[in-house]
Amino acid sequence: MRVHLCVVGRLRAGPERALIDDYLKRFDRTGRALGLGPVSVVEVEDKKGGGMAAEAALLRRALPQAAVLACLDERGAVITSPKFAAQLGQWRDAGRGDLAFVIGGADGIDPGLRAEADFLLSFGKMVWPHMLARVMLAEQLYRAAAILAGSPYHRV
Repeated sequence: MRVHLCVVGRLRAGPERALIDDYLKRFDRTGRALGLGPVSVVEVEDKKGGGMAAEAALLRRALPQAAVLACLDERGAVITSPKFAAQLGQWRDAGRGDLAFVIGGADGIDPGLRAEADFLLSFGKMVWPHMLARVMLAEQLYRAAAILAGSPYHRV
């Protein structure tokens, strides 16, 4: 199952970029044997200032057809890492070819796009900057692959 991160904003070189690159490389290596990956990152940017609706249009164009759509949103489900891993495994085992995670911009995800999501995921009740949310998602993807592989990376 190919994994796509469809995100608003361009990430420059820096500590966040280094962390994301490291975790996504780990995910690709661990997930390959599990039928997970590769992972791709598609960054969109609304240069005309159209707000959430314009960002949603750009994100929709970036989404692979028939992909499972998972949006990161503060109103989403707060789940454990093992449950996240199990969910990835269920989508994979159901024969889903693509899984797309959407991370919105500073104002979040357009309500219309959010309503189309198959799954809403939250990293807690606090709101996180979208660049940190990318880091956290990359780490959780790697952690999920490690859990599914039986690796000792995740400790209860």
